[in-house]
Amino acid sequence: MKKKVLKYDNEEITVRYDVNRCIHAENCVDGLPDVFDPKRKPWIDPDKAPASEIADVIETCPTGALQYDLKNSDRVEKVPSRNRVVLKKDGPIYMFGDIEVQDHEGNTVLEDTRFAFCRCGASSNKPACDNTHKNINFKAHTEADRSKLPEVAENGQGKLLVKLMEDGPAILEGTYTVESDTFAAQTSNKGVALCRCGASTTKPFCDGSHKEAGFEG
Repeated sequence: MKKKVLKYDNEEITVRYDVNRCIHAENCVDGLPDVFDPKRKPWIDPDKAPASEIADVIETCPTGALQYDLKNSDRVEKVPSRNRVVLKKDGPIYMFGDIEVQDHEGNTVLEDTRFAFCRCGASSNKPACDNTHKNINFKAHTEADRSKLPEVAENGQGKLLVKLMEDGPAILEGTYTVESDTFAAQTSNKGVALCRCGASTTKPFCDGSHKEAGFEG
């Protein structure tokens, strides 16, 4: 994954913004429009609101593009009490929790509490979404074959591990709750293969289409 992190700070807070992970979800703009104004340069002005309020809004950024460091407080972003996997229609999969992404050699490429996982196959910043799905008119429903997700009780979530297979799917491991606008939230600990090429007929799961599609990732 590529990184381009810009910093905006004052005496109370440093706001870090990773340009390559931003997909303009606009939670920040809606939450604190005086602080986050894309029509202004610089577009982030931390002097426009208390640091605690800025931190609150940053924690709603679903991609992890925004992060913060408070200078006069020991507050840090808490790891969510449960891992969530949220299917977005015609777009990425949002992941929230104790997330670790590993490459096919087992190297950690990302540790975070918020992540937008590319599932169209065309992002230039794989495995992160970069909004390319909009440019290619990617289509993906928010349904899922729930027989692949045997339910379990939420008994201590632990880490949500995303293992990237070379030129193939991502293996999701851990206990997680899948959320969608088409079915009730379902908690499972079944290891599943998530499609990364965008061509699977069983989205969000892999069906082997990446081989015929010549997917590289």
